[in-house]
Amino acid sequence: MLNDDEICKVSKVFNAVGNPIRFKMLMLVMETERPLHIKAIARILKMDYAAVYRHVKVLEKSGLLGIYEVGRSRVLYAKNTEMMRHMAELAKIILQKR
Repeated sequence: MLNDDEICKVSKVFNAVGNPIRFKMLMLVMETERPLHIKAIARILKMDYAAVYRHVKVLEKSGLLGIYEVGRSRVLYAKNTEMMRHMAELAKIILQKR
């Protein structure tokens, strides 16, 4: 059984990926071979920068994404690619079972 601290950490991850926009953002970051700027994600998702940035902060706090700055731009990277690969595989399994 998980202790309270572990449950809290796991809940943050599930909360982060439980939102369709955030899950799509994770898949975009994972599938691209080049670094993705937040502006690029906003353009792809047809959302404004501020809304995307709020979602990015949730993903960052969950430990799934990291942000680094290049000049004045913020670039996203996957912090735990292995876990994200497992999530993508799990998503495929869920879709096959329905």
